[in-house]
Amino acid sequence: MTKIIPPAEIAEMVGTVVGTSDWIDITQERVDRFAEATGDFQFIHIDPEKAKLTPFGGTIAHGFLTLSLIPLLTEQSDCPRPLGIKMAVNYGGNRTRFLAPVRVGKRVRGQFKLLEMEEKRPGQWQQTMEITVEIEGEAKPALMSEWITQFFV
Repeated sequence: MTKIIPPAEIAEMVGTVVGTSDWIDITQERVDRFAEATGDFQFIHIDPEKAKLTPFGGTIAHGFLTLSLIPLLTEQSDCPRPLGIKMAVNYGGNRTRFLAPVRVGKRVRGQFKLLEMEEKRPGQWQQTMEITVEIEGEAKPALMSEWITQFFV
């Protein structure tokens, strides 16, 4: 169950893993729809027959598709949410690394470690999370990112 608590209480959790998301299926349909949305039609993403001939052995998700799942993974997680939130916006990232390909047919989930939570001005909080997108059954994660979100309460 998601906790809704004052932002100052979230700030007390800095340095800890504050949540994990549900698993999300990476289907060929999801990958194809992302290709349509972005215009990235590289064969390793959309052509299962050609992709079988690569070291991946089949199609893989776009790295940016995996990164773009962060809002969904966050929404489906048990991370604490700021009390009285009026709006949240993506502010950017400090670092993002794509560490392993996500093969179509796999599932991914997010693990969230709070690195920073500070009040920038009254009612405006900035949160930095280390987000690890794990691939079910694999030791190496798909990506790690320090992601910054601003909350307005």
